[in-house]
Amino acid sequence: MLALWIVIGLVGLVVLYTAFTYNRLVRLRVRTQNAWSQIDVQLRRRYDLIPNLIETVKGYAAHERELFEEVAKARSQAQAATDVRGQAEAENQVTRTLGKLLAVAENYPDLKASQNFLALQEELTGTESKIAYARQFYNDTVGALNTLIQQFPSRIVASLGRFQPREFFEIEEPARGPVSVQF
Repeated sequence: MLALWIVIGLVGLVVLYTAFTYNRLVRLRVRTQNAWSQIDVQLRRRYDLIPNLIETVKGYAAHERELFEEVAKARSQAQAATDVRGQAEAENQVTRTLGKLLAVAENYPDLKASQNFLALQEELTGTESKIAYARQFYNDTVGALNTLIQQFPSRIVASLGRFQPREFFEIEEPARGPVSVQF
């Protein structure tokens, strides 16, 4: 009779552990999806700022047409990205072209003094900070999910629940110090 209670107790513990682990995996998966949505919101905000920034710079530096097209192309590619790796590569290109655009603005004192340009530049800087924070939150959440998926014995529950590891959103860190741009 005692052996029966021990077996029932062990089975109960396994069921409780499985339910707890499954719920934890679901919670992390949902949190990861939410974190990606936050990145997406900030990236869309960034994409909305880019045309305004281009138009403002165009008024002062009309002969930089090739650069404007490069920025617009990078923006379009970033908006069309469908997975985490493609999004990261596209964001690296957007960051590089925006850096070039802002470097060109340095050559035009009237543009640098323009209230519209200053407001857009400040908005873009704020958005970049929000993207960095959202990316960090996403990567932390992905790290927690991937760790739980790979650890034993939660790995068994993860495979039964068909949980898959997620990809980190890794982009190039912005350069520290002045950016050197060559045309």
